[in-house]
Amino acid sequence: MPLHTYTRRTVLASLFRAAASATVGMPALNALAQSFGGPNQRRGGMMQFTEPFRRQYRVPAMSIALSKNGQFVYDHAGGMIDREHTTQASQDSLFRIADLSKVITAVTIFSLIEGGKLNLTDHAFGSAGVLGTKYGKAPYKMYVTDITVDHLLTHTAGGWPAGENDPMLHENGWDQSKLITETIDNVALTSQPGTQWVYSNFGYCVLGRVIEQVTGQPYEGYVKANILAPCGITTMQIAQNSERHRTPDEAIYIGQYSEDPYKININRMDSTAGWIASSTQLVQFLGHVGGAPGIPSLLKPETIRVMTTPSPAYPQGDARYARGCMVANNGSWWHSGSLPGSTGLMIRSLDASCSAAVCNTRAEPHQEMDTALYQMLLNMESDL
Repeated sequence: MPLHTYTRRTVLASLFRAAASATVGMPALNALAQSFGGPNQRRGGMMQFTEPFRRQYRVPAMSIALSKNGQFVYDHAGGMIDREHTTQASQDSLFRIADLSKVITAVTIFSLIEGGKLNLTDHAFGSAGVLGTKYGKAPYKMYVTDITVDHLLTHTAGGWPAGENDPMLHENGWDQSKLITETIDNVALTSQPGTQWVYSNFGYCVLGRVIEQVTGQPYEGYVKANILAPCGITTMQIAQNSERHRTPDEAIYIGQYSEDPYKININRMDSTAGWIASSTQLVQFLGHVGGAPGIPSLLKPETIRVMTTPSPAYPQGDARYARGCMVANNGSWWHSGSLPGSTGLMIRSLDASCSAAVCNTRAEPHQEMDTALYQMLLNMESDL
């Protein structure tokens, strides 16, 4: 079903309640990712949507890509990723994608499930868990050993919410091991796992460690080789914390309202909010999650069905959180991403149309900017 068939009011309300080796067929996406005759003929017309958004939210640089039937129909980056050196954004420019990283982590988890290496019902912590007693000290606090992989995917582990007390945004000097240990030992869960939906960045950090435990490899390296490489993606990586250590093609992030993008330990947030990517790469990835004409799917149809089945704990509505993504009743799914200096969104429609946009700033209230970005992509796809 085309993107423009969404019920705008209900979907937008649901969307932001949460803050959501080349293979056969790759030339179809890669050809247009590198040869912009068709997509770029539409740049001028699309400025009616992109420029008002950039002006209103003071966006220095933005990257946008859209595909239909496995082919790019629009792929463009505009603005400056480095204003001091007047470096223009390009389709190769990389941006922090914040919470969009959760989709990548979820797809990786499901690929391990397909490979027989993991189950949704596997527990995370404790002697019978995937992670064993590697983190924390027994006896664990109430409910900790009840948490399963599925609870972590669906944000129903019972606590550790995003917000002012988000464990991922404090104690920047701690590594992941110390952060997880201190959190599960000292921050009590507030509900029985599986009963309440509470958006948790920390939960997806734990999923990254599950991936490492099961594969015996570092999270970033495993995902690059086994998830991104089959999509033809080679330059996506986990962000570094400082402006000085950013990659050569990476944007500089601009904070608004006293926010400092470089006070975040983004590298520690690898599996929950740590990836950098271009919109082109995000659309390539989305095209392979479920497949498209001429593009093989990373996951089996039954796996996609499970991944996109909403959690019973999420409130009823026209769109609900599933396992790593928000899902509309019409089958389309997406995720938004927001951190100081970063705003992003990616969408996969039921007809396999895909779209993504990333920016190197965040305005406040950021939910308003998120909604406007969604509406911009909606209008652009409707216009094609």
